[in-house]
Amino acid sequence: MSVAPTEPETRLRLNGRDVSVTADPQMPLLYALRDVLGLRATRFGCGEGSCGACTVLMDGKPITSCDLPLSAVAGRAIETVEGLHAAQPNHPLLAALVDLQAAQCGYCLPGIIATARSLCARRPAPDGPEIRSALSGHLCRCGTHVRILNAVERAVAACAESAS
Repeated sequence: MSVAPTEPETRLRLNGRDVSVTADPQMPLLYALRDVLGLRATRFGCGEGSCGACTVLMDGKPITSCDLPLSAVAGRAIETVEGLHAAQPNHPLLAALVDLQAAQCGYCLPGIIATARSLCARRPAPDGPEIRSALSGHLCRCGTHVRILNAVERAVAACAESAS
């Protein structure tokens, strides 16, 4: 009787918790998040890392998860939008997106939220051009990009106010 080989285990810190993922090390992080760990907010968009829908934070920096193998995140800290919401449900970024009705379909928002969160952590008071530049890799297909930019600008101002 032969025993089927088991998949290797990858350990990482996910949304503030240490987790182990038993899966093919070449599996894209996106699939591990969605299919193995059940975190469905991060979206598949293009599969090439070009649209930004699958963006999560790795060690505080935005990365596309559709083209990054699970093996590349071993020992790293990954944060998804679920982690932001769990840590701070009334985060100014989330509140501004809701207040300004910045989501029509919401497909792009998890990646945009991750990138905006990283931007605010690196640069407490980015201006409009910096925000637009940081979010330039995200495609909003339903046309609410202007509302999203306005919401991020409002959130940045609120974060800067609370920091001072």
